[in-house]
Amino acid sequence: MWSLRRAMGPEPSRGRCLLRWLGMKVCRRSTLVFALLWFGSWVFLNGLVFVHRTILSDYCTDDKSKKILQRVCEEYREGALTGDLCEDLCVSGQVEYRRCLYYENGKKVIEARWRGTPVVLKSKLENFSSYESLGLLEYQDPAEELSPLDVVFYATLEIRNSLGLDISGNTSLPPLWGQRLREHGQAYSRAELASLWSLLQQEEYTFLRVLQDLSRHLAKVLGSCGHFYAVEYLSAGHAWDQNIFSLEEVSAGPRTARDMVHRIALSFLDMAWRFDNDFSHRLHLCDIKPENFAIRKDLTVVAIDVDMAFFEPKMRDILEQNCTNDDDCNFFDCISKCNMKTNKCSSKRRNSNLQVICEKIFRPWFSPTLLGAKAGLPPQVDLQRAVQECVETAGGEDEEQDRAVQKRLLDLLTGLLHQGTSSDHWGKGGEDREGIHPHTALNF
Repeated sequence: MWSLRRAMGPEPSRGRCLLRWLGMKVCRRSTLVFALLWFGSWVFLNGLVFVHRTILSDYCTDDKSKKILQRVCEEYREGALTGDLCEDLCVSGQVEYRRCLYYENGKKVIEARWRGTPVVLKSKLENFSSYESLGLLEYQDPAEELSPLDVVFYATLEIRNSLGLDISGNTSLPPLWGQRLREHGQAYSRAELASLWSLLQQEEYTFLRVLQDLSRHLAKVLGSCGHFYAVEYLSAGHAWDQNIFSLEEVSAGPRTARDMVHRIALSFLDMAWRFDNDFSHRLHLCDIKPENFAIRKDLTVVAIDVDMAFFEPKMRDILEQNCTNDDDCNFFDCISKCNMKTNKCSSKRRNSNLQVICEKIFRPWFSPTLLGAKAGLPPQVDLQRAVQECVETAGGEDEEQDRAVQKRLLDLLTGLLHQGTSSDHWGKGGEDREGIHPHTALNF
C-alpha cells in the first residue's frame, strides 16, 4: 500500500508543476503580445502626430490662406500695418485670391490677381506679430515722429545686416531705393514703420527690392501690405519637365522648342556673368534648381527664390566653419574645402554659379537622351563636351578657366541659335539688342 502511494504521490505534484509552467508560458506570451500592441499603438499615434505637425499643418489650403489674408486686413483696419497694396486687398477688392502655392514652416506663397495682373503674394512668416518690432517704436513717444532721413538711416543698417555687408564707410542706401524713402515728403506713421521693418527682416524681400532696379534677372516687387509683398507672376521651372520651363506659356512667333531652349540657356549664361560682375561683391546662389527660376515672355531668366543667395562677405562667413573632412564644408550648392591642419573650411567657395547651372540645368537639357537623333551632330557633341567640362571645372578656384568655359558655351549656343533661326534680333554674343541696358554697380 505504501509502495502504491509512493508510486502515485508524485503524479499530482508533477501535474501542478506542468500547469504552473503552462500558465507562466501563457502569461509570458500575453505579456509579450500586450507589449507589442502597446508599442505598435505608441508608434502609430506618434506617426499621426508627426504627419499632422509636418504635413497636414503645413498643407496648402485655400481656407487657411484666406484666413491669413483676412487677419492682415483686420490689422490694417486697426491701424497696425499698412502698404500700397492694402486698400485694394482689404477695401476695394481689386486683389483677387487664386490659390495657395506653397506653405511650410510659416512661409506663405499665394497666387492672386491685382487689378487683373497675376501676382504672387509672399511672406516668410505667417503672422505680422511674429516679426520683431522696431525697437524705437517701443520707447518713442507716440507724439514724436521719425523723419524720412531717420528711416533711411535705420533701414540702411537693417539692409546691410540682412545682406551681410560691411556697414563702415558710406552708410547710404542704394540710391534708387533711398531716394524713394527720402521723397516720402512727410513723417512716417507707426504702421508704416512697423510694416517696413517686417519687410526688411525678410532677406528675399530685401534682395529683390534693392537689386530689382539693377538687374533684369531678379523678380520685381510690385507692392506690399504689412508683412506680405507682391512680386510679378512668372512661369516657373519644373524638374519633371524635359524643357524645365513650360515653353507653350511664353511661346511667340515661329520659334521652335530647341530654339527657345538655346535662348534661355544664353540668358542663364548672362545671369551667371552679371551676378559675378555687376555688383561690388559677387552674388552666390546656393540653391540652384528649376523651381527657383522663371522666364519672362522675352525668355529672360529670372531668379524668383533668393532665400539662399548671398553676397561674398556673408558667403565667406557661412563657409568658414569647423570641419573634419570636405563634406563638412558643403553648404547646399556652395562648397568649400576642409583644411585638415586647422580643421577649418576655406572661406573661399570652390565651385561657381555657372558650374552648378551646368550640372543641374544644362546637362539634363543637352543630354543625348533628350536630343534624340540630333545628339550625334557635331555642334551638339561639342556642346555636350563643353557642358561636361563646365561641370568638372572648379570655377571658384580657377576663374580664368571658368571664363574660358563660359566663352566656349556662349560661342556654341550662339552658333546653334543662328543655325536654327535667321532672326537678327539677337546680337553678337547672344545678347538681346533691345534688352541691353547699363548696369550700375551696387556700391554699399
